[in-house]
Amino acid sequence: MAEFIIHGGRRLSGHHKPPGNKNAALPMLVACVLTDEPVRLQNLPLIDDVHTMLGLLEEIGVSVHLRGHTVDLCARGLRTTRLDAALCGKVRSSILFAGALAARHGKAVLYPPGGDVIGRRRLDTHFESLKQLGITVRTNHHYSFAASKLHGARIVMDEASVTATENTVMAAVLAKGVTTIFNAACEPHVRDLCLMLNQMGAMISGVGTNSLRIEGVGSLHGVTHKISPDYIDAAGFIAAAALTGGSITVEAAKEDDLFMVSRPFAKLGVRWTTAKGVLRMSPCRCLAVKEDFGSAIPKIEDGPWPSFPSDLMSAALVLATQASGTMLFFEKMFESRMYFVDRLIEMGARIVQCDPHRVLVSGPAKLHGTRLSSPDIRAGMALLLAALCAKGETVIGNAEVIDRGYESIELRLRALGADIVRS
Repeated sequence: MAEFIIHGGRRLSGHHKPPGNKNAALPMLVACVLTDEPVRLQNLPLIDDVHTMLGLLEEIGVSVHLRGHTVDLCARGLRTTRLDAALCGKVRSSILFAGALAARHGKAVLYPPGGDVIGRRRLDTHFESLKQLGITVRTNHHYSFAASKLHGARIVMDEASVTATENTVMAAVLAKGVTTIFNAACEPHVRDLCLMLNQMGAMISGVGTNSLRIEGVGSLHGVTHKISPDYIDAAGFIAAAALTGGSITVEAAKEDDLFMVSRPFAKLGVRWTTAKGVLRMSPCRCLAVKEDFGSAIPKIEDGPWPSFPSDLMSAALVLATQASGTMLFFEKMFESRMYFVDRLIEMGARIVQCDPHRVLVSGPAKLHGTRLSSPDIRAGMALLLAALCAKGETVIGNAEVIDRGYESIELRLRALGADIVRS
């Protein structure tokens, strides 16, 4: 197993260009099975989860040609709708094949999806929504989906699940009639998938809202689509510069996406400006918690978009360890997301874990290097951030977990001045 070796205390500054959005790329790869025509995706992030999805596509007969950050896909030669069990178990996004394959080819057989272990991650919303479109769902050791004729439906999702929304949309675009999805997820990556499907001939309105109207069409055509930059990746690098007293310029920054991140970051003293697609953050003189009215302890909590993304809670928590003051973090989405704070406490952070969902952080704390292991993608990035501002050497094992969501992370951090190597 690979590990990262980091010597902290170096100021990170420079220019950063985020790769394509991981959470947009994964469903877009699946969308290629909705048509027999070629699909080209540009700005593809070269991360392990993407390579796993490409492997799943090749296994079922999709033509895959990867050149740099561009991939050409064609599902005309699809030979099976049964996915590989081992590959399904590596990524959460393998469940997205259910709606697309059932809608386009009438059936699909999948195996339990993998992904980060951050608490229970329900599939009920997927199954119930697909059933309402006319797809028969059978579950045992594997999941079987069958459909002879899909029809539109009025669907109220019992949770604003990103992947369940994407799964339902990809099935509904080929269903006869009109589908309305209420309580749909409206994260930027859901929006981008819908825009891509519309370019392929789908008729989706309400894009970017939690109420989607989909008028089914008989077929979709091919497309060339550029994946939007990853605002989660960009925010991680902004945090790295802020924690080490550096400055950063982020190219191709989408202001609307990062606006939702800017408010909680500003509570910790991290601010930036954005103009003409370029974000600029000057060195933070002093990270400090902005108290609530009446000198009350402030809170950062996550939730479905446009609330603060759960994927950035871990990074914000590390920022709080270096900010003067006290901040309460309330993780409402996943019950195991906060368990990584034990590693930060080992490094010297002053954190009280109130319960599985809430932690109280008091800063600034002097962090010191130690030996750790990455439990999941986002916690792994947070541990990297902590190591960059810690004194001494930190060794982070299980580096492959971080590779699942961050492309060449050590090379990109080193370009900003970090002392980090992979061994």
